[in-house]
Amino acid sequence: MILGLPKETRANEARVALTPDAVKKLLKKGFQLWIERSSGLPAGFPDSEYLLDGVQLTDAAQAFSADIVVKVHRPTPEEVSGMKKGSLLISFLSPEIADGLFEKLALGGIDALAMEKIPRTSRAQSMDALSSQANIAGYRAVIEAAAQYGRFFPLMMTSAGSAKPVKLMVLGAGVAGLQAIATAKRLGAVVEAYDIRSDVKEQIQSLGAKFVELDVGEEGSGSGGYAQELSEDAKKKQQQLLTERLKKCDVIISTANIPGRKAPVLILEEAVKGMRPGSLIVDMAAGNGGNCPLSEADQVVNRYGVKIIGFTNYPSLMPADASGFYGQNLIHLLNLLVLNEEGLQLHLNLEDDIIASALMTHRGNVRF
Repeated sequence: MILGLPKETRANEARVALTPDAVKKLLKKGFQLWIERSSGLPAGFPDSEYLLDGVQLTDAAQAFSADIVVKVHRPTPEEVSGMKKGSLLISFLSPEIADGLFEKLALGGIDALAMEKIPRTSRAQSMDALSSQANIAGYRAVIEAAAQYGRFFPLMMTSAGSAKPVKLMVLGAGVAGLQAIATAKRLGAVVEAYDIRSDVKEQIQSLGAKFVELDVGEEGSGSGGYAQELSEDAKKKQQQLLTERLKKCDVIISTANIPGRKAPVLILEEAVKGMRPGSLIVDMAAGNGGNCPLSEADQVVNRYGVKIIGFTNYPSLMPADASGFYGQNLIHLLNLLVLNEEGLQLHLNLEDDIIASALMTHRGNVRF
């Protein structure tokens, strides 16, 4: 069975779906690999590290013609045209985008599995690429904040005087938010965190942060460990209660996202106006509408003396480790999808909850 690894073509993407270490493990399982030349170079992996028995360095067209194609981002329509009937595509596929991609995949007889649709269950944890990449994003967002903030994060006492620790607020305590809390605490910040799900209080406190409790009249816990959208009245109450508290923060790391929906607005313009000049906001939801209406995707802007960072791809800023984590997710998933019974055989068992949740197209049909 041949597995294809094409180079990522999205702008500002440095990750690769498989690192050389991941390739070695797949070769031991019995795969052959067609790897597009220079696919790993942006992440720091030259072609020489992929040159192993069972690997053929090739062009994009041949990589896309493999039995199984693995990517980080969804392919273009042109790339789909180069895939063969009966093949399997595995990547992040952004199911919320209605641009005809899934219909084109189904028409071509291509099965497609969306990494972001893998359920957040104990059994699927090793395959959960959303979590592995969010972990990196939460860490890197705090590092970015520390680099761009004009003051120390920790308490600093020197013969020349002392500096107070930064007051940092994390909005949203999912995987990225919890890692942001942990990273900010390690850097010496005084950390508070808010989430509409009351059941994350213990996790926040276990990391040494203060849990901010706001009574908005609703519970925000949804299915699968995700937050659910609040009513309009509850949103307004949440914004009002947050605004005065956010004005007192030096740094805000905002991570709140609701799958398949526009990011909730948590940081009103009034809050930004009230923050001390030189303060900083990292809006990790900027690519999904933003938790702050003043943020701009992939831009750093200054509003009312407050710097607002709207980067949308933090894992790509740490491409080697992000690629390594993603490759491990793929290996665990492929162990579920491919059986080794007198040779490798693809087995898409729709009675398996992981496969059933993530398989977007199958045998010429769009499943979701």
